[in-house]
Amino acid sequence: MRADLTLALIALIWGTTFVLVKRALDDISPFLYLAMRFTLAAIVLAAIFHKRIARGISRREIGIGMVVGAVLMSGYVLQTVGLQTTTPSKSAFLTGLYVVLVPFASAAVYRVRPRWAEIAGVAIAATGMGLLSMQGEMLTIERGDLLTIGCAVAFALHIVLLGHWAPLVGYESLGVMQIAGAALVAVAALPFVELPAVKWSTPVIGAILIGGLLATALAFMLQTWAQQNTTPTRAAILFSLEPVFAWIVSFLVEGEILTGRAALGAALILAGILTVELKPASDSGHP
Repeated sequence: MRADLTLALIALIWGTTFVLVKRALDDISPFLYLAMRFTLAAIVLAAIFHKRIARGISRREIGIGMVVGAVLMSGYVLQTVGLQTTTPSKSAFLTGLYVVLVPFASAAVYRVRPRWAEIAGVAIAATGMGLLSMQGEMLTIERGDLLTIGCAVAFALHIVLLGHWAPLVGYESLGVMQIAGAALVAVAALPFVELPAVKWSTPVIGAILIGGLLATALAFMLQTWAQQNTTPTRAAILFSLEPVFAWIVSFLVEGEILTGRAALGAALILAGILTVELKPASDSGHP
């Protein structure tokens, strides 16, 4: 329960910072923002866990952390590049497909069938995410759509890999190294993804600080800890709360009104989460 509540808290952090980041992106190019955000997070985590680092991190821990971080940042790269040739609503929906992909990827890794409650919860939540994010024409397929589907695959793989390795490596080492790995990939990919541009403003500085400290350093360390104690599928389901929290904050700050279809989508996301959380205790499944 503590792990699941922690994952819900992470979704709240990401959803709450959405409005701030959206405002900041008027003054800074998207991938430059990501590079700064993850680099700041890596520096802060290195300072906090310097004693753990000083005691020595094995090559295995470094390698695992770098792989997980590279997979995480590859999702952001594919999403950012994909946004150039697709709409924000389609990007949001296609990225959300990771919720559907996680239980099947997890089943392949652990060689067990997903629980029926997890499959039902994933289907309900994915439908809700579609209703919450779909606008206008969604049937055409662009190059950006295919890249964004690749982003969903990367995010699903990140959750599964984190769930697999966190109990074996330890959340401190894995958390620090994955953020460092993601920062390295972001800095290396920056010249190939976009022409960096920034106009320093209060929203930009706030988004870098809050995004780096809360939405990255704190959130991903908490995720690494929490996934030692819950399944990847449950993590994916709980992360589907992010757009719900994002709308709540957008309503409070921007006055954005939720349409009837989007409200139904939010309700279905909550229903999907309850389907997973309230499953029968006797239901067999993941070890």
